[in-house]
This record gives sequence, structure tokens and C-alpha cells, in this order.
Amino acid sequence: MPLFSILLRLACAAVLACAGAAWAQPPLKLRIVGGLGPGNQFVQQEQPFWTQELPRLSGGRYQADIVPFDRAGVPGPEMLRLMQLGVVPFGTVLTASLPAQYPQYTAANLPGLNADLGQLRATVAALRPYLEKSLREQHGIELLAIYAYPPQVVFCKRPLARLADLAGRRIRVSSAAQADFVEALQAEPVLIEFGKAVRGIETGRIECVITGAMSGYKIGLDGVTQYLYPLSVNWGLAIFGANLAAWKGLPADLRALLRRELPRLESAIWADAGRYAAEGVACASGGAPCSLSREG
Repeated sequence: MPLFSILLRLACAAVLACAGAAWAQPPLKLRIVGGLGPGNQFVQQEQPFWTQELPRLSGGRYQADIVPFDRAGVPGPEMLRLMQLGVVPFGTVLTASLPAQYPQYTAANLPGLNADLGQLRATVAALRPYLEKSLREQHGIELLAIYAYPPQVVFCKRPLARLADLAGRRIRVSSAAQADFVEALQAEPVLIEFGKAVRGIETGRIECVITGAMSGYKIGLDGVTQYLYPLSVNWGLAIFGANLAAWKGLPADLRALLRRELPRLESAIWADAGRYAAEGVACASGGAPCSLSREG
């Protein structure tokens, strides 16, 4: 065989081998800390987006592992700092965990500020430019989405027709902002773990509980209280973002994909928050629509 033909075949083989090696390279995999594990948001929206939709939308080039916030082993107030350092490249910060260090990031969700989802949307839209600028310049974090959790409502043993009727009662709260709000109503805030709220009612340690309607129903608050006041005290808000260096280090097409798709995920989560709020009230009060079998 002529020497030229041999060299040509060797060159072609080398090109094919290099191409094969390039194709064989594993997909880029992101590490994500998502929202609260037991919540509808994580199970039905976040987890499927990162583990199923991202690979599908990218043709298998990009994948992600996601762990819920409450199983990541990171104290709530430390998440922002760890994202700033790059220890958590993509993370979710619950704004309720920030009032001691960064009260400005809780402004959109102050108790009593947003009675319904429409008001919450307007408040978040007004503050979003500030949040984007402050997170980027002060913490080196690129804001990618803002998620809403269903509203916090009031379960009580005794009747109430308005918030002023809470005066003098011992009320379970879940944050410093809620505690301030309850004190302004001349009531006594009591910080109790969510899982111990039913026992707190049974023992008389507390008379009322502020929590989500559906989450309260699921732990049985409707069985130990007789009244549900459905007006939102406040909502749950979470900031999803990326360490700025990690974000800039992503391939340009992946950044473009996330900029396009994350607003859709955000919209789906907000819509779910509204539906889940209505269903929670229905389930707890024995009404419709409630997809769960137990009548509250």
C-alpha cells in the first residue's frame, strides 16, 4: 500500500478517535440546593425541572443533582454566605431566615403586607430590581428566580372574626417577623417547631397556630382546632440564585437556556402556590376542591 494512503488512513483514524472521545465526554452536571423537601414546590416542580427537563431541553448535554434545602445540612441564615463563597454554587435562600442579618431582603414579605397573591406579585415586582442589584454587588450572587410558597394562615381553638381578636392569645409563629406582628396585635408569640404544633394545642401551651393551610391540615391541626382564619398573614418567599463566578463559568448556551426556562419554572411555582392555598383551606374545612381523601 502506498505510503500516502497509509498516512491518510492513520490521519482519518486519529480524527475519528478524537471525535469519539469528544462525544464520549460526560455531560456537565450542576449541583443545586432547592426548596423545602416536603413541599409541593420541590416535589412537583423543582426536582422534575432539574433532573428531567434540563437534560431533555439540552439534548443530554447538561444534567443536575438537586437536594432540598432542609436536607442539605446548611443552617438557613448561612445559605447566603455559602453561596457568596461558592461553597454552594446554586442555592435557594428562604427569606424568612434572613431578618437578623439582612432585613432588607425580607421587605417584600412582611406580615400584613400582602393579603393575596396579586398583592404579593406587585410587591415582588417592585422590589426585584433592587434585589438583583444588591445580591450581585453586595454578595456576588446572580438572582435567577424568586419562588412563592402558599400563605400562612391562622388555626385557632376559639372563634375569631378579625385579626384583632387574637389579642391575649398564645400563638405559634415561625419567624421573627411573625413574632413582631403577633406582638403588635397584643398577643403572645410562641416559637414552636412545626411538627410539635398539634401537641402544643393539645397541652394548652398555645391556642392558635400560624402556618400553611395545607401543611396544617396534613399534620392534623383541623382535628385539634375549630376555626381557620384564611386571610394571609404572610407568604413564603425564596430566592434562587448562583454564585456569580460559577454562573459566568457556565457555557453560554446553558446560561441562555436557564435564563429562558427558569422564569417558566418560577411562574409554575407561583401558580401552584395559589392553587395549593385554596385547596388547603378546602381540605382543612371539609370542602371542595380537595384531592385528599380525609375530610377536615
